[in-house]
Amino acid sequence: MSQANDPKTHPFCNAEKDPDDWTTGDEPMTGAQASYLKTLSEEAGETFDESLTKADASKRIDALQEKTGRGA
Repeated sequence: MSQANDPKTHPFCNAEKDPDDWTTGDEPMTGAQASYLKTLSEEAGETFDESLTKADASKRIDALQEKTGRGA
């Protein structure tokens, strides 16, 4: 494994993993996800769904980031 892909030196490498493959993806979204998603939903003029799972919240955040121009 190259150093660029080593989670010990780059702890956010796994952030690129598909949310559908997350082992905890079916758990309720985190407080941080809920807070950010609520902000993005308001900015995009869309409804905030507080019942999303971690994986679904991540996908929704990605979509709303793109819509609002907040994406990386």
